Amino acid sequence: MIREIEDYVRALDLDAYLVGGAVRDELLGLDSKDADFLVPGVDTETLRGRLAPHGRVEDLVVAERLVGIRLHPRDKTVRAAAPAGIEFAPPRKEVSTGPGRHDFEIVADPALSVEDDMRRRDFTVNAMARRLSDGEIVDPLDGRSDLEWGVLRAVSDTSFAEDPLRIVRGLRFVSQLGFAFEGRTLDQMREDAPAVTLLSGERVSEELSKLLRGTRPEAALLLARDTGVLVQLVPQFAAVPEYLSDHIFAVVQASADAGDDLAVRLAALFHDVGKPIDPDPLGHARVGAEIAGETLVRLRFPARLTSSVVAIVAAHPYREESRPRTPAEVRRFLMVHGDDLAFQLVAMRLADLRAKDRDTSGLEELRASLERELSSPHRLSDLAIGGDDLIAAGFVEGPAVGEALQRLLEAVVDDPSLNTRADLLARVQS
Repeated sequence: MIREIEDYVRALDLDAYLVGGAVRDELLGLDSKDADFLVPGVDTETLRGRLAPHGRVEDLVVAERLVGIRLHPRDKTVRAAAPAGIEFAPPRKEVSTGPGRHDFEIVADPALSVEDDMRRRDFTVNAMARRLSDGEIVDPLDGRSDLEWGVLRAVSDTSFAEDPLRIVRGLRFVSQLGFAFEGRTLDQMREDAPAVTLLSGERVSEELSKLLRGTRPEAALLLARDTGVLVQLVPQFAAVPEYLSDHIFAVVQASADAGDDLAVRLAALFHDVGKPIDPDPLGHARVGAEIAGETLVRLRFPARLTSSVVAIVAAHPYREESRPRTPAEVRRFLMVHGDDLAFQLVAMRLADLRAKDRDTSGLEELRASLERELSSPHRLSDLAIGGDDLIAAGFVEGPAVGEALQRLLEAVVDDPSLNTRADLLARVQS
């Protein structure tokens, strides 16, 4: 896909370089969704003018700063390959605007070299560029060597101060790529950890989601804890003892190993964070759900995802003796929780048991039973009659209709053979 985009950009007659994550992933032999291009020798307005004849152009703004131009090509094939557009940027530099270390702005400077632009990026493994015209690799900071060793090295001592999101992004690379921080960069993370509180919620939630979707979230979360980053993002972790956070991170890892969806992985992160406040099983679940809800709203996670995570955490406490066993109990479990939450709760409980190296056979049987009973009636929409039928039978429109339908559903869940129009109307009449 990126090659197709490269061919298109090459034909635009720009001296363009592929930069950042795409070059890193290419050298690692990985597919990449990134396709960002650097165009030296031009400023933003000139770049806009060069691109305008080829499609719709718009400003590329990051953290309220204009950093380049996004092109939405007229070419339908290329537009399908890059539905979000293709990003182009001139070389940039930081210019001081005051005495503080955060007093700076990023400005385009067409006189800068590609090497200079690479030196203002986050990590050396991302500070490489490949020229489209001849394939030349520009690597002023020896990022290729760090890439071979799996090392994350900040490009400068002020890298995290310039953009604290780089701290969270580096943790994401630990999870996604299995990298490790070199010592000085780790020290910088500890020093600049408080700065992550200055970031917008949207920027943090995007990186945290990618971290949890990676293959090694446990390693990344341990680093986040030990460098003080996690407490800055979720202050309630300050009260969580190390042995408990070790368990929490192990559950997140078990959830990732199982390929669970993001809601379950986020729930795993919060499922026991309420224990220091209320050790009671139901109490800690309630507190953990409140912490999860507050945190995810603050970090601007999508509302639907937040609701799912809160519901999983609130209902996650598990006792083997209370596990649904009979078909009717399994259908009632589906009725009470709904299809999505029912399976997410089982996934959450499985991850918890696997992290403790406990027997999971009972839960695996439950999951199989849930699959079997999915086609059995357990939702209001599964009933053979609806609200209009009840009104026609003499009910007054209002809450009583919903209450009656719920009672009918409970009867049908216990005995699916009752779910016929005749039987249900007979129950209504009686």
